[in-house]
Amino acid sequence: MRIEGVPASAGYAEGPLFELDRPPAVYASKATPEEEKTSLREAIGKAVSRLMAMVETADSDAAGVLEFHIAMLEDDALSGPAFASIDSGRTADAAWRQALDGEIAGYEASDQDYFRARAGDLRDIRDQVLHALTDDGGSAAPAGAILYGEDIAPTRFLETDWSSGGGIALRAGSTASHVAMLARSRGVPMVVSLREPPAGLAGMALLDAEHGNIVLAPSPAEIGSFRQSSSSFAARQGKAQTFLARPALTKAGTAVRVQVNIADPSDVDAIDIATCDGVGLMRTEFLFGKTLPDEETQYRVYRKVLEWAGDKPVTIRTVDAGGDKPVPGFTVEEGNPFLGLRGIRLSLARLDIFRVQIRALLRAAPHGNLRVMFPMIATAEEYERAAALFTEEQAALTARGTAQRMPPLGIMVEVPSVAIAPEAFANAAFFSIGSNDLTQYVMAAARDNAAVAHLNSVRHPAVLRLIGSVTAFGRDNGIPVSLCGDAGGDPTLIPALLEAGLRDLSVAPAQLAMAKAAIADISV
Repeated sequence: MRIEGVPASAGYAEGPLFELDRPPAVYASKATPEEEKTSLREAIGKAVSRLMAMVETADSDAAGVLEFHIAMLEDDALSGPAFASIDSGRTADAAWRQALDGEIAGYEASDQDYFRARAGDLRDIRDQVLHALTDDGGSAAPAGAILYGEDIAPTRFLETDWSSGGGIALRAGSTASHVAMLARSRGVPMVVSLREPPAGLAGMALLDAEHGNIVLAPSPAEIGSFRQSSSSFAARQGKAQTFLARPALTKAGTAVRVQVNIADPSDVDAIDIATCDGVGLMRTEFLFGKTLPDEETQYRVYRKVLEWAGDKPVTIRTVDAGGDKPVPGFTVEEGNPFLGLRGIRLSLARLDIFRVQIRALLRAAPHGNLRVMFPMIATAEEYERAAALFTEEQAALTARGTAQRMPPLGIMVEVPSVAIAPEAFANAAFFSIGSNDLTQYVMAAARDNAAVAHLNSVRHPAVLRLIGSVTAFGRDNGIPVSLCGDAGGDPTLIPALLEAGLRDLSVAPAQLAMAKAAIADISV
């Protein structure tokens, strides 16, 4: 039996299935509300101590995930409702589960895969405390197993020994989850959104996370074909590493810029700047969590990345928040947040918050080669208003004698209105095509929804035609054009993107080598 899904981390795994989902241990309730509160405080403390111990041996990307969990557990805003619920008569486990399930439901309702992916972190935080309440540490998977279930907690991933192989196959999950990011950085095969898997799966399985499927009870012929594909993939990966430190060139010697996308400043700690041409997309949503970041906090983060990159460009996107990416005190709830007040629309509606980010960016600019781009631009007026705010804040900083510099200001091309009529944005310093959202808007199909995954394709002529027309307009008018969506790091899509005229791609750091290898194999 072959079950189709969505690839989240390319690779191959052959091994026994290990069921992740199992009933929780029973919690022994206490006599009084105060004792229940004490139990919950102690359980939260145990969970934090356990995570801190894991941070000591974790690398930078894993440590970032664990520190995020610690910060959430130490946030009274998360635990407060649980303690209030205990006062109403609930036991510690029921109160904690109710409080966290409410938060999880809010994240899962988001139309944006980034925030739906964070629901997995909240489930992990919930379960960490529930395990501490019952002293239930969970059972270990056998070496080389394929972990199978609804979803997987980041801590479960980090606790697993992947040195003997293995993989992950999920009924739900997300390509943007912390676990998916960790899996890609470690080369752990992972498939999400498996379609209609039957219950009670067991036995040996073949996980093809390059194409996105799992084979149960495979025949000898299927095993042979799978192992051949696995060997071919490993050979391609090994060869790709030889391209990492070289400039990206096609067979004909055409140069292609390959930059990296980063979601957190700690991402650069594991990247050698010599292997890439800069940062094509630095997201800033990570700064806007439960509290709004002040100017100094933002300035220090932007400066760190700029100094790391040296003279290579760093393109920072202004905050792309909205009802689908909730930020207390900033975003608003909407019936259809994906088409609502998000991105530049929200920033222009909340100038008090936007001006803080603008000042931090202007102050950081002298420390490197900064470029700033605006997300969700749909009209020329939005770009002009945002650019005018940069001019106003620059004048105010100059009057105060504060060091600053005006960076080039560009736009994300992700709304079809911009891709169809780019001439309205001829005064933008650069274009960056967001292939993820552009494809979703053109095809009306979410990229992380397995039921419509066949529709969500950059290969569709309508999407490629828009990419080609934007690239041609930029070339004819002296406007640099790059692409910073997932398509840029997909070796199977890179030929079509170069054929469409692109010569500047920005990819996830783990995709650098394979992207450069794919470019070297293209006759453009």
